[in-house]
Amino acid sequence: MSEELVKSVQEMLKEETWTRATISNYTKEKLVELAAIVEKAGSEGCIDEIKAICDEQLNHTKDSIIALYISGMLGLKQGTLDNSALEGLVDIFQKNHKEAVVVYICESILAENVNNKFALRTLANNYRAANDEKAWEIYEKIVKIDFEEAEIAKILGEHYETEGNMENAVSYYKKALLRFVNAKNMTAVKEIWTKLTVLIPEEIDFFLLVQRKIEKSISADKSALLMHDLYPYYKDNGKWDTAIDILKIILAIDPKDMWARNEIASCFQGKYANHSNVEEYIRSSNLTQSFRNVFEAINDFEKHIAFDAKNFVYHRSWGVGIITKVENDTLTINFGKKNGVHEMALKMAVSALTPLAKDHIWVLKATKSKDVLVKMFKDDKDKSWALKTIIRSFGNSCDFKRIKAELVPSILTPGEWTSWNSAAKKTLESDPSFGVNPNNINEYIVRDKKISPEEKLSNEFKAQKQFMPRVNVFMKYLNTEEADKDSELFTDMYNYFKGFLKAFNQVNEQVVASYLVVQKVNSILPALAYTPSFTFAQLYSEIEDPRTMYLSLKDSKNTSLQADFLNTIKILPDWVDQYITLFPTVLEARMLKDLVDSGNKEKVQKLVVKAFENFRDYREAVLFFFENCQEEEWFKEAGVSFQKQLITIVNIIAQTYKEIENHVDSTENKKIGKNAKKLIFGEKDEKNVYADFMLSSDMDTMTHLYTLVDDIVELEPVYKQTLRNRILEKYSDYKFRAKEEKSSQPAGMLVTKAKLDEKQALEKTMTTETIPAIAKEVADAKEKGDLKENAEYIAAREAQHKLNNDLKRLQGELSRAVVFDPTTATTSMISFGTEVVLTNNETKKDEKYIILGPWESDPDAGIISYMSPFGNAILDAKAGETLEFTINEHKNNYTVKSISIAKI
Repeated sequence: MSEELVKSVQEMLKEETWTRATISNYTKEKLVELAAIVEKAGSEGCIDEIKAICDEQLNHTKDSIIALYISGMLGLKQGTLDNSALEGLVDIFQKNHKEAVVVYICESILAENVNNKFALRTLANNYRAANDEKAWEIYEKIVKIDFEEAEIAKILGEHYETEGNMENAVSYYKKALLRFVNAKNMTAVKEIWTKLTVLIPEEIDFFLLVQRKIEKSISADKSALLMHDLYPYYKDNGKWDTAIDILKIILAIDPKDMWARNEIASCFQGKYANHSNVEEYIRSSNLTQSFRNVFEAINDFEKHIAFDAKNFVYHRSWGVGIITKVENDTLTINFGKKNGVHEMALKMAVSALTPLAKDHIWVLKATKSKDVLVKMFKDDKDKSWALKTIIRSFGNSCDFKRIKAELVPSILTPGEWTSWNSAAKKTLESDPSFGVNPNNINEYIVRDKKISPEEKLSNEFKAQKQFMPRVNVFMKYLNTEEADKDSELFTDMYNYFKGFLKAFNQVNEQVVASYLVVQKVNSILPALAYTPSFTFAQLYSEIEDPRTMYLSLKDSKNTSLQADFLNTIKILPDWVDQYITLFPTVLEARMLKDLVDSGNKEKVQKLVVKAFENFRDYREAVLFFFENCQEEEWFKEAGVSFQKQLITIVNIIAQTYKEIENHVDSTENKKIGKNAKKLIFGEKDEKNVYADFMLSSDMDTMTHLYTLVDDIVELEPVYKQTLRNRILEKYSDYKFRAKEEKSSQPAGMLVTKAKLDEKQALEKTMTTETIPAIAKEVADAKEKGDLKENAEYIAAREAQHKLNNDLKRLQGELSRAVVFDPTTATTSMISFGTEVVLTNNETKKDEKYIILGPWESDPDAGIISYMSPFGNAILDAKAGETLEFTINEHKNNYTVKSISIAKI
């Protein structure tokens, strides 16, 4: 059937060549016939062949209408980015004023690719020429999908301004302005900036954003000239602080700008119109004199003007004080009862004192009692008032280290800080008044006006200097419903990732992550779809180690890069082999399911066998198979016996201890070892599958399995003890190897759960209450004079030293503590958790003891530590056994009368 179609196209092209049909003969209906051929080529699977025929025709006859249309439309079906055939075709019909045909071609292109920019532009221009309102809808779509299109954004702004829709007009003018900045078109920037200073002069944050972009990418001087145009609105409306900030920006760029120096003096006069010394301070600071550094002059003026009666100041030795009187050039300052009243010359005050606002956190601490402050902070339920107060106190940029320093321990205890800190972070995330400092990811800022979700996330993105955290922020933006995806701030962030794809010449995690990010945007926001110049298959083929690449795409709470990486791999023809290679690193059950469901069960089974045979290289895969695949039929059929699985895991445990001893990946080995022990030995009330299988086996197998565990010298004694107890419960006369006649002292320290809880509570009290309290006592005592003769200070220091040593000792014991599992207690021998009756062969009297640990030991109550000389001497003895031992030169002779489980 396809041969007939190919022949038909060849005949059509030949006929077109001989007849030389004129353009006037081509109507929309004729192109509809050609469209049918295109569709038929797709259904019959001969797209490549027919396109090649048409391309060959164009080599000889570049204006062939049939060849241009069929080749161009088939190219769209192939996903090619080359529009040249269709662009040439449209150009031919436009020159011959065949508008209806042009519209049809554009609509046909958009039916295949809704975001084809060429078709959209051509169609919109045709509609606009015909005064068709549909042009504006298409223009809006172009602006949405083409982040570089500035001129059409400007046209849309003018259109909506004419219609009186100022909200839309401003929105498009803003887009146009930012895009003209990116294009470095300063003439257009100036035009739009001027218009917006009339329409929205109050949106200072937007203008400052644009100014920073222009300064960075075009010219600092030109950005300053634009600020000249914005400044009059704020001065004329008496918005002195913003006007002064604008002038400071101008002066930072050109400190010699005398107009700006004079204007800032004028603004200070307006702001401090009621201050009697404003003129004198402007004069004395030389603010309007060109010889003085302008910012030194501004700093001098601002300090002088702040030194007025009833204002607060800070001195590094005397702390916070209030100015009670200003007479001539002398300040009288009250620094409180502790540091008294001081007089200071104004000239000295400028260098020695720091002005403080009345709501500065230091002022609050100095003027209010601790009880009042504590109540203020605790009544602040969402922590917003406290956060605003502290952040504004330090130049409106503050990190959590500073916030904690201001609150702990002066207002909050360390324990209270934990919950306060958690609530405060939630407020910083959710409250639109707060944002991240764009220059420092660790610092927060606060605004009087709400910060839009777009700006908040954009600032966070800029503040992040590392690539992967930026991915996290971008994905958070993408998933935040209220964040506007049409915003130029989103566009800037998106372009950051597209830039890695455009500049791609060597594969790395940044390129791969960017590809996945762009694909995610393509799926969520098709209007913003971007197609790189390479395929994923081409990208993947250059990845040296896919496993390392997978790990480098580590997920966080906002991204799914690793999952997206795996999903995208499934489009590759050899995805099965790639999944087999990646699984030991990824360890996800869905990968195994996908492999088995796709008919690759044998390959999965070979991987299982390989993992257990080469467990040193596949440790985590072995543990995953054991824990998650026991009930899967394909796993049961893999041929790895349960006994082999258990022995392999014991070998893994032994290997982790050896590597830890050799300081090889200690943290990773501890994690793997802990997981392995949990899987086969269980925890607390969990099933001990190793013991169960061991006891269900014949005697030789049981002995072999026990010996494997026993030979791991570093293994915690509790695991060995549990296996011994289980063996003795079933075989009471079982003889362990000679070295098992007496159990070695545990590497850890066995304790009861109740005693561990008690000690942990004590540690918490010492850490959060007792030690901070004694530290305060030491600090208070230190202030009372000569330390050598300060008895109170010496006593406090001694108490502090003893407490610190006690805490260190307690923490050491806690680190060695191993909680005793009561279910492992046995009456087959004297051990932890047993009550024993001994007959003293010298006195012929019975003595009763409970065997516990050092923490529980109470000899007067008959509770003996298994680690004490007496406890260690009787440990592991069986009922009826006679014991002889010497402690402190005293010979002891006992017979074990009975052993029972102690009630603990």
